[in-house]
Amino acid sequence: MKFSLHLQTRISDWEMVKYLEDLGYDACWIPDTQMMWSDCYATMALAAHNTSKIKIGTGVAITGTRIAPTTAAAISSINVIAPGRIFLGIGTGHTAMRVMGQDPMPIAEFREYLRIVRAMLNGEEVEYTLPASGKTTAIKWQNHGEGFRNIETPIPIYVAANGPRALRSAGMYGDGLVSVFCEQPDVLAFNLKYIREGAEKAGRKVNGFHTTTLTNAVILKAGNKLTDDDVIERSGSWVQTALHFVFEIWRYTKDDSVVPEYMKGIWEEYVDHVNDFPLPEEKWHQVLHEGHCSYYPPNERKFVTPGMIEGTSMVGSPSEIAEKIKEAEKNGLTEVSLLPPLTHIRSTSKDFAEQVIPLC
Repeated sequence: MKFSLHLQTRISDWEMVKYLEDLGYDACWIPDTQMMWSDCYATMALAAHNTSKIKIGTGVAITGTRIAPTTAAAISSINVIAPGRIFLGIGTGHTAMRVMGQDPMPIAEFREYLRIVRAMLNGEEVEYTLPASGKTTAIKWQNHGEGFRNIETPIPIYVAANGPRALRSAGMYGDGLVSVFCEQPDVLAFNLKYIREGAEKAGRKVNGFHTTTLTNAVILKAGNKLTDDDVIERSGSWVQTALHFVFEIWRYTKDDSVVPEYMKGIWEEYVDHVNDFPLPEEKWHQVLHEGHCSYYPPNERKFVTPGMIEGTSMVGSPSEIAEKIKEAEKNGLTEVSLLPPLTHIRSTSKDFAEQVIPLC
């Protein structure tokens, strides 16, 4: 099992990547969310220059905000600094696009984007259609000498996916998957089913396919209860991120089946909470994802219930969390990636490295 963290991308926090390397983590994911955080590639460049072992990748790159050749150029540039330690996590942009009031990239376009990036990172000439003009041309890298990019050292592509069509796309073009709640057996089985379908369609094999769960770990201390303030502080940002994620899907589909069982106890109250935003609905995107992965909005603390904590996070003593991870590994999970709240990221990563990883 591999272990990693997703960071809140702050340009000065390249030092956090070095801290994780010193703790023994295998990888660090640097998210790409323009309306919230710093630029992921600038942050990655600093981190790559100042580390020597830890793998570094986008967590995840957003297809809707950069054209495919630009993404291929950016990630292959970072691969010059840290060859063999760079990976490309990539997704349609559920949150990054929503906070602009835009929709994530449609799956058909996303699949074409993956095709272009995969071909470019393989050094192939590829037919490319520029979205702005609709004009299709054959493109290939120009060679100006050494040091501009590194595509000779492979860059794995890890696709962010949750639904069947995106998961099939991961099987068609990806080397791995990153997804929420993948440590849960039914979720992982669902994901792998559609990944295999996509791989079969593309004539590929998925042997060695890398699977990463994006989650949070709440290590309970002796006497801790899920209603304790310190537990709420360590779990609240991830609980709210999951709640906001599900609400966006429900809002656009009006499909009650997307609401997990553990959310149903607070769901109607949360919907009322959103309806009371002091902004017109066309501007809800400006506040709906407040605190995303960094903190929970104080007026949403009431939604950080024991059921929500247990439903969204790995919770328990170090040995209990380790047992959950070992069981997930048996089911095909290969990496656990944590996203703790901003104020607890150092303590959570240290406690997890010292108390949980040695038991796995």
